[in-house]
Amino acid sequence: MTTIQQKTTDILNALDCHDAELSILIVDDPQIAILNKKYLRRNGPTNVIAFPMRTDQFSNINPELLGDVVISIETAEKEGKNIGISMEERFTQLLVHGILHLLGYDHEESEQEADKMEKKSAEILKLIES
Repeated sequence: MTTIQQKTTDILNALDCHDAELSILIVDDPQIAILNKKYLRRNGPTNVIAFPMRTDQFSNINPELLGDVVISIETAEKEGKNIGISMEERFTQLLVHGILHLLGYDHEESEQEADKMEKKSAEILKLIES
């Protein structure tokens, strides 16, 4: 099992989503900028975008399918350097963040929701690192 697969499995297990499925797409900044513009109407690259599958009328067709997480490896590397951690550590943080979005967490909805998501993210990261 690859490191990304193992990390993803660890994250899903920590969230009690043992049978969940998702796809992970690793892209560069120009590719994520295209997705950011097309789906979120925002200019420029971002670090992670999540496309949840449990939010529409077809969510009951395959309830174990969480959705897609897209991560810019370039932005992960830049952000890691800026905050003094490895690209791998930052990638894991972004993976947790994206998976939490797939499960309905939303830091843009309110400050309270942002705090809830940040606490859950820290909890998951602590669990998978130990």
